[in-house]
Amino acid sequence: MSKTNLLAEGKELPLMEDFYSVQGEGFNTGKPAYFVRIGGCDVGCYWCDVKESWNPKLHPLTSTDEIIKKIVDCPAKAVVVTGGEPLTYNLEYLCSELKRNGVKTFLETSGSKELTGFWHWICLSPKKQSPPLKEIYQKANELKVIIHSIEDFEWAEYNAKLVKEDCFLIMQPEWSKRKEMVPAIIDFILKSPKWNISLQSHKYMNIP
Repeated sequence: MSKTNLLAEGKELPLMEDFYSVQGEGFNTGKPAYFVRIGGCDVGCYWCDVKESWNPKLHPLTSTDEIIKKIVDCPAKAVVVTGGEPLTYNLEYLCSELKRNGVKTFLETSGSKELTGFWHWICLSPKKQSPPLKEIYQKANELKVIIHSIEDFEWAEYNAKLVKEDCFLIMQPEWSKRKEMVPAIIDFILKSPKWNISLQSHKYMNIP
């Protein structure tokens, strides 16, 4: 089978990095999981802290079976698939094999691409420049809105109206603006308690 077909079928993926660590942000903060970061993203957030993930050509196509083996061997039996934008690729094969092996699957996505794969938990982090597809909103378990400026509160509220009622709502300060935005977020959620605040705790604790 050609490289093109392997990529299209999700049998190979442009792997940027993979490692065993502890979730540092969002609803599942503090839980151990195997992390798979897939290269390739056309959303282009200027404040992204992994810009090296944007160009998929910089990251070698890796056998999905090799990735799966390392995930299955992980003590936590849980995987966080992130990027880049992981939904750039077909994730059906990855998820079907992980499900067969009893691994819980967690997705971090902007929602700007078609959803593929089976997920126990979907963290949707919408971006203004490339908004989510409508169909993903009702499948999100967690809505995580990055707060870089005061204008982002309006964006957060807009997206909150589109997710299901029991979706966990999070505001997270953009790292470089955290000193300025944390007090603003606290003030906001005190007035609108449906929201929660999340910090990138892994950066404070120097966890990969």
